[in-house]
Amino acid sequence: MDLVYKGKTKDVYQDENGQTVLYFKDDMTGKDGVFDPGENQVGLKVEGSGKAGLQMTSFFFEKLNAANIPTHFVDSDVEKREMRVKKISIFGQGLEVICRFKAVGSFIRRYGDYIEEGAELPAYVEVTLKDDERQDPFINEAALEALNILNADEYKEIVDLTVKISEVIKDELAQKGLDLYDIKLEFGRDQKTGEVLLIDEVSGGNMRVYKDGEYIEPLKLNGYMFDN
Repeated sequence: MDLVYKGKTKDVYQDENGQTVLYFKDDMTGKDGVFDPGENQVGLKVEGSGKAGLQMTSFFFEKLNAANIPTHFVDSDVEKREMRVKKISIFGQGLEVICRFKAVGSFIRRYGDYIEEGAELPAYVEVTLKDDERQDPFINEAALEALNILNADEYKEIVDLTVKISEVIKDELAQKGLDLYDIKLEFGRDQKTGEVLLIDEVSGGNMRVYKDGEYIEPLKLNGYMFDN
């Protein structure tokens, strides 16, 4: 396969049939060897994390596709750590959309004077630019429109999809006695149809999940989801 792009946790290839293939690496975002889905740099390498990430991503994308929620997922080979996806165009240089159910992470660092850590949030959605140099700055709807990254209809559609997707994932985790505190999603446009799609991955590497108030690490999360 031909390498198209090297990412922090995944590399993008094009196979001999012209299909886009994502390869899930064992690199994880974090800082000083500690995993943090809110960080925009590789902080550690954990053997097996790529396979675990693809296993969970495949599970959730298949569930979302079955629920007629649009994603870029086509199929996957977990053992090879490869996922085939639709060709997409990103918004601007890329956006990350966070849905928060609890006040933790960067939210509490920013707003800790106004809310207690762990307090409930009503599926609160935030958008950041994918920009490592500027530490993924937050951006509001007006700025997204002014910069021609999103129009008003696209912004509303992405926010609505984010809440809907996050609620599906939250409910699925709850069946295993797990609590979703927050999750980071990405979206793009289908190059053929222009439809807004969920892209990238849905795994322990881009969400914070707790059980009885205790944080569950990404690899352990797969154990709760698939071994019990």
